[in-house]
Amino acid sequence: MTIIIIEDEVKTAKALGQLILSIRLDVQILSYIQSIDGAVDYLSENDQPDLIFMDIQLADGQCFEIFKNVEVLSPVIFCTAFDDYAIEAFKSNGIDYVLKPFSRESISQALKKAGELKNFFQRNKKAMPDFDYLLTRNGENKGKSSFLVFKNNKYQTVLTENIAFFYIKNEMPTIMTLDKNEYPLTQSLDEIHKLLSPIQFFRINRQYLVNFSAIREAEHYFSRKIIVKLSVPTEEKLLVGKEKATAFLSWLENR
Repeated sequence: MTIIIIEDEVKTAKALGQLILSIRLDVQILSYIQSIDGAVDYLSENDQPDLIFMDIQLADGQCFEIFKNVEVLSPVIFCTAFDDYAIEAFKSNGIDYVLKPFSRESISQALKKAGELKNFFQRNKKAMPDFDYLLTRNGENKGKSSFLVFKNNKYQTVLTENIAFFYIKNEMPTIMTLDKNEYPLTQSLDEIHKLLSPIQFFRINRQYLVNFSAIREAEHYFSRKIIVKLSVPTEEKLLVGKEKATAFLSWLENR
């Protein structure tokens, strides 16, 4: 089992790591991470672990900011000195909630629960339906059909089907259309992503949400990444990290 520990207090993180290793001999702790930015960078650039131990209160903010900036695929055991965030924790991949100070019993129970859930989903993987796919096929997840934009002192609507991609430009979420017109938006990319059809749009990285219709080709790149080329030119290379590469190729194929 591979684990990362996200905890801003170094001594606490090391003590937790030693406790985990004393309980499970098959554990490999891949990294100790102290901040939100560090966690986002690690999860964006590396294969995600089997399990994450995550402190809620980090030096640069609450850990829930991590989930707004990167797709977290691993189950999470939240660690905190307070019990005020239980509901939000379980909305964010949480499978357990351990209060500080840690005890051997509490960590042992959390690891046991993680193992039991992993075994359950491995046994039942073939029986689990693809809910996004089913909802879309039943017409319940078609996504937002247009966006209201404001430019040159005028309001107008842009049809979603005519949008090549959404991206961050000068720290502002922006629409780029297939005919190369740009429009600023007030919503964040996370908010926009939730409004779109998962069949039509893919969040390839933190800066870009792309329309399938705009993709011209994709090819393998260094470090198991994928470079995506669109019909509308972009200023920078569009790279899909190795942790998302399989999901991206599956998205391209299963239409």
